[in-house]
Amino acid sequence: MSAAARRTLATARRVLAQLRHDPRTVAMLLAVPCLLLVLLKYMYDRQPGTFDRIGPELLGVFPLMVMFLVTSVAMLRERTTGTLERLLTMPLGRLDLLLGYALAFGLVALVQAALASALTIGLLGLQVAGPTWLVFAVALADGLLGMALGLLVSAFAATEFQAVQFLPAVLLPQLLLCGLFVPRADMAPALRVISDVLPLSYAVDAMGRITARSAVDGQVVADLAVVAGSALLALALGAATLRRRTA
Repeated sequence: MSAAARRTLATARRVLAQLRHDPRTVAMLLAVPCLLLVLLKYMYDRQPGTFDRIGPELLGVFPLMVMFLVTSVAMLRERTTGTLERLLTMPLGRLDLLLGYALAFGLVALVQAALASALTIGLLGLQVAGPTWLVFAVALADGLLGMALGLLVSAFAATEFQAVQFLPAVLLPQLLLCGLFVPRADMAPALRVISDVLPLSYAVDAMGRITARSAVDGQVVADLAVVAGSALLALALGAATLRRRTA
């Protein structure tokens, strides 16, 4: 195993150890998306078919938002407490640090996506035409995207309050333009162009296709690749912009 891999794994173990001693954060990461999906199910209990139509899209949106919030605050806390500055005086590069965080929170996203998918398709009875493993894959990719975006924006916040403020600035435009409320084809041309470069649009498109089609569509795979590629790009940008401490 290379030295870089050992440093990354050491960082991931440290982050997982911190999470293990923070049950409220773990509960937020794992339980909140599930509770929101249950709430959504019973909101539309008397409107047959509505949950089957919007449930898959929100199965990806809820984990993304929760992962974004937790990871942005967690990384900012490393800087404000001086932990990051001490770590970077050691032979630990910025990319090693972010990859360690990505690995730790990626494992959390894996469990989160598994729980939310099992709950939605199992207990809540969500009907999808496509394979359930693909629903899980898209939900996982959305969680990883939220994690990567959270790590990226943490570099631009000086306080935890500012980190929280990035949520409406970064995620709400994507939520409004992703096609969940209005079909993207019906949007004004300028808004359609913007929506075409927002990764959440591709996640929602993928879930919509999985809901409607039984076969694995090549376009779904392409949408999934865009979401995963956006997460990798956000991690790379996060490594380039990461500062040792807040201003």
